[in-house]
Amino acid sequence: MTSLNFSRFAKADWFGPLMATLIAIIVIGYFSPNFLSSFNIQTLLLAIAINALVGFSQMIIIAIGQMNLSVGAIGGLCAIAFAGMMQVWGLPVPVAALLSLGIGVLCGVINGMLISITGISAFVITLATLSIYKGVNLGITRAQPFYGIPDSVKAFGSALAFGPIPALALPMVIVAIGLWYMLSRLPIGRFILAVGGNEHAASLSGISVRTVVIVAHAISGLLAACAGTLLVARLQIGQPSIGDDWLILSFAAPVIGGAVLSGGHVSVAATFLGVVIVALITQVLVLFSIDPFLVQVVLGSLILAAVGVNRLRRTRATVGRA
Repeated sequence: MTSLNFSRFAKADWFGPLMATLIAIIVIGYFSPNFLSSFNIQTLLLAIAINALVGFSQMIIIAIGQMNLSVGAIGGLCAIAFAGMMQVWGLPVPVAALLSLGIGVLCGVINGMLISITGISAFVITLATLSIYKGVNLGITRAQPFYGIPDSVKAFGSALAFGPIPALALPMVIVAIGLWYMLSRLPIGRFILAVGGNEHAASLSGISVRTVVIVAHAISGLLAACAGTLLVARLQIGQPSIGDDWLILSFAAPVIGGAVLSGGHVSVAATFLGVVIVALITQVLVLFSIDPFLVQVVLGSLILAAVGVNRLRRTRATVGRA
């Protein structure tokens, strides 16, 4: 029975990333004892808390077999809106945060509606909206940061929930649990996976593909907005460049987690572990004083390797069924 259970776990999407994460932690801790210090763990968890939301934002779109190139632009626009509404309009923090999240949902709905109504590729539509949302961002800020962040927001961005675990990690945990429950238990989650698996078959079974696409993009926009808003709290400044470097990361985490780019198969746990692996790589470069620009090279290589492994697994599975 134990052997059968292990075999079942070994086939799970999250098993490989989990083993890679544990091995990496042991190896890095051996060569750099400071890696496991309380401060270093806190820094690592802060990065994971934000980046996981970015990864989830892209993951939900990959689930329907599409991609969202505007994830970073939406997150950046919502971050600027959050900071600007507090500094310029003097809105209370909860109101500014809700409006910021609402802007993210609106941006996602616009993406989904344009894709559904026009039938144009999500790649083209979100490439266009990336430019639009970024242009609005720069038009609002004139490329200048917002510095008037309330003390309560700054305090939350630097607060610890318990031990070395930052308070910023709590929203991420809630989102991860919510996404897992939605995809595995709720009808809309199953509709999303069904559309990604076979859009035509989903339509014939009575699923409104247009509605599912719009909902998926709305969720993606909400998660990107959440990441941008929390990043303002972490940085304690409304920086117009927020989100500019999210694109590669947003794809790296789900793909490392075994997501099928053609849609229909994603894993919340494996995507989270993909984020952890990326954070560990970044941390290693800092600890060992390696050129940080190599992060992009490593991420690109990881994406290629993960796509290759996924393709090999699918090929073997097809041959095995034959």
